[in-house]
Amino acid sequence: MRRFAALGDSLTAGVGDPVGGGGRGWAALLAGGLAGEGAVGAAGAVEFRNFAFSGALSRDVAESQLPLALAYRPDVVSVVVGVNDTLRRTFDIAGLALALDRVCARLSAQGAVLLTACLPDPGAMLGLPPPLARPLARRQRAVNVVVHALSARYGAVHLHMADAAWVADRTLWSADRLHPGERGHRTIAARFHALLAERGLATGAPPAREPQQPPPSRADALLWLATAGTGWVVRRCHDLLPQLLRLAGAEVRHWARGTSARLDQRAEHALSAALAAVSLEVPLARMGE
Repeated sequence: MRRFAALGDSLTAGVGDPVGGGGRGWAALLAGGLAGEGAVGAAGAVEFRNFAFSGALSRDVAESQLPLALAYRPDVVSVVVGVNDTLRRTFDIAGLALALDRVCARLSAQGAVLLTACLPDPGAMLGLPPPLARPLARRQRAVNVVVHALSARYGAVHLHMADAAWVADRTLWSADRLHPGERGHRTIAARFHALLAERGLATGAPPAREPQQPPPSRADALLWLATAGTGWVVRRCHDLLPQLLRLAGAEVRHWARGTSARLDQRAEHALSAALAAVSLEVPLARMGE
């Protein structure tokens, strides 16, 4: 066990865990506990490369990050992505499934151990009203089913992060309510470390769970909204918001008619087609996970 690579989006890039003018994140914290002796980068310890970047989609991981990871030839590689896909008007569950299957297949063929995770839907994280939150929840559930299926296919070490308790614990989240704070990143790293230790793949000490910095205050949340948050909202207004409003309108109409189940059926059929595209079969009941 000599090399650890991290692929994905802002979650893995370390947003929400600022250290030394940049983001550290759960993957860097985990890297320090994979080897029994020495620090990351020292002789005999695990070398770590983080190829993740903020805003990455599943296709970015497949097209931009995968070639870098293959050249690096990691022994362990994390592939955690999908939330940004759900926040785009171009959301395509079949395209996501094909991209992630390609990533997992190529890395597994090199002998790398994969780390994957299912994630909470952004509508729940942001506390959006039901008509706006439900379409995003359907998308994230579909993404999670694909990730579950691919994790089983490639024997990945899989972490569940979509449960309600994870979402409800606000001490785990940063001021923007979308990214983990330091405590959250440390918790993710510790949970992955425990799973790897069960397989004998993590011989170092687990990352400490207690943060070294104070949790974000209400003032921090307001500052984020007035600065970086404003830019995020503007970008989503040009991309997702018009479509999301149409989806919300459909939610309200179907709710009024008592036909909301039709929307779930459409999402399930799209998921079935996506799984078929990569020759996977998963019971539709998994949509509830």
